[in-house]
Amino acid sequence: MSASSNIQIRAEVDKDDIRICRFTVDRPVHSGADSFTSADEAKGNKLAESIFHLPGISKVELNGYEVAVTQSGEEDWRQIGKRIGAAIRNFLNPPPEIPEGELLAASVLREKVQQILDDQINPGVASHGGYVELLDVKDDNIFIRMGGGCQGCGAADVTLKMGIERLIRDQVPQVREIFDTTDHASGQNPFYAPSK
Repeated sequence: MSASSNIQIRAEVDKDDIRICRFTVDRPVHSGADSFTSADEAKGNKLAESIFHLPGISKVELNGYEVAVTQSGEEDWRQIGKRIGAAIRNFLNPPPEIPEGELLAASVLREKVQQILDDQINPGVASHGGYVELLDVKDDNIFIRMGGGCQGCGAADVTLKMGIERLIRDQVPQVREIFDTTDHASGQNPFYAPSK
């Protein structure tokens, strides 16, 4: 079991403002108190920077054992909270860095990404009649294409950003960029939305 799995974090949504959630950690995350309202302001603070990489974050406050996060949208805290918890754990116990010159070869990277697609992503999107295929790997960038029910789907961008990219980046941190090469406007039924 890794040290990061022993880090205890308790999350509590503010009773007066549901856009704010306070994450109390069992060890200090910051000395003193600081508040950041943008990714630019957070530059130089690794924890705040990593939280601002998540979509919809408008403010990060750090104070000793507490991380208070304000979101600009209305995403379910149970979902976004998991990603914030992962950012806190990675900050406290960073994954080992791969030295220059020892980066994974494209064939190994391709194999790892393909396994994630096969085992974790495609079974989920298949329930909606879709699939995701890996087209190419170049300079630690990967190129994918969505097909079936994913092509032209109004939720394809959310699936890409919140599902596919997150899973791949969590498990293969060497990946630099993930490019969706899908032509979502073509096909038999682009922009299909199931009836309500």
